[in-house]
Amino acid sequence: MTTYKEAGVDIQAGSEAVSRIKHHVRQTFNANVLTDLGGFGGCFQFPKEDYDEPVLISSADGVGTKLKLAFLTGVHNTIGQCLVNHCVNDILAVGARPLFFLDYFAAGKLDVDVFEEVVSGLSKACTENDCALIGGETAEMPDFYTPGDYDISGTIIGVAEKACMLPHRKTNPGDVLMGLPSTGLHTNGYSLARKVLLQHYSVDDHIDALADTVGNALLAIHKSYLPLVDSFLDEDWLTGISHITGGGIVENTLRVLEDGQQLDIDWNSWERPEIFNMIQSLGAVPEEDMRQSMNLGIGMILICTPEGVDRLKANLAQQGEPCIELGTVI
Repeated sequence: MTTYKEAGVDIQAGSEAVSRIKHHVRQTFNANVLTDLGGFGGCFQFPKEDYDEPVLISSADGVGTKLKLAFLTGVHNTIGQCLVNHCVNDILAVGARPLFFLDYFAAGKLDVDVFEEVVSGLSKACTENDCALIGGETAEMPDFYTPGDYDISGTIIGVAEKACMLPHRKTNPGDVLMGLPSTGLHTNGYSLARKVLLQHYSVDDHIDALADTVGNALLAIHKSYLPLVDSFLDEDWLTGISHITGGGIVENTLRVLEDGQQLDIDWNSWERPEIFNMIQSLGAVPEEDMRQSMNLGIGMILICTPEGVDRLKANLAQQGEPCIELGTVI
C-alpha cells in the first residue's frame, strides 16, 4: 500500500501552512473583501461609487532567478514584497491603483516555515500598497523541483478611471524624462549578476563599497513607487510612466511613447549604484548588455510636460524623494 504522503504530497502540512498564514493574510483585508482564506474563490466587492468609468487593469509576474539568492541566504521574507511591488509598479504605469492580489507558490516538498515567511512578505507589501491579498494556490509537486527550491508568481487587479488612464494621454517631443532611483537590481538581471558576482564572492561576503554583504545587496527589496506617485497620478502634466524592468531604460520607455518618438538620454546624468559597477567591471560586461538587462539605478521614469517639471520636483521634494532629469522625448 502506498499513501499520498509516501508519494511526496503531505496534505497535513498543506493544512498547517494555510492555518499559519491566516493572520498574515487577514491583515490585508478591507471592507471590500467578502470571503476568508480557504474558499474556492476570493470575493471582492468593487467600489463602483468611487468611479465614473472604471477600467480594471491586471498584471501577472514572478521574480525570476532572484529566488536563487533567497535559497542561498535562507532569507525568504523579502521575496514576496518584491513580487507584489513589481506588479503594483506595472499597473501604475497604466495609471491604476491596486485592488487585490493573488499568489501562486509551488515546491517539490512544502516547507511550512519557508512558506509562512514568503507569505508574510506578500502580506506586508499588500498592506503597504493598500491591496488585499484575497487568495492563491499552494502546490506541492514531488520530483518537479530541486529539494529546497520553490517558485512564486502573482496576479494583481487594479482600477483606473478611464479618462485618466496613461495610455490615453499623449507624449510629445520636448517632454522631460524624470528618473526615480531604484533600490538595486529590483527583479531583473539576476542571471547575469549571479554568474558574475558569485564567481568572486559568497553571499555572506561583506563588501565595503556596498556597505553590506553581497547577499543583502542582491536581495534589496523591489521598491513600490505608488506611495510617491499617488498624489499626482491623475495630473495632466504627467504624460507617461515607464517601469524599468527586463529590457532596461530604453526598451521599457519606448513602450509608452507615441509612434515615431525616440529618447534623448544623458547616461551621465546620474551616478550608478556600486552594485552595477561591480557587475560590469568583474564580468567585463559590455555597456549595451548592462543597459538592456538592468535598471542601472533608475527604477521608474516619469514623463512630464516641461511645465510640469517644477511641480513634480516640488511634490517629490516634499516627500524627501530625489529625482533625476535624464533627458527628453524627441
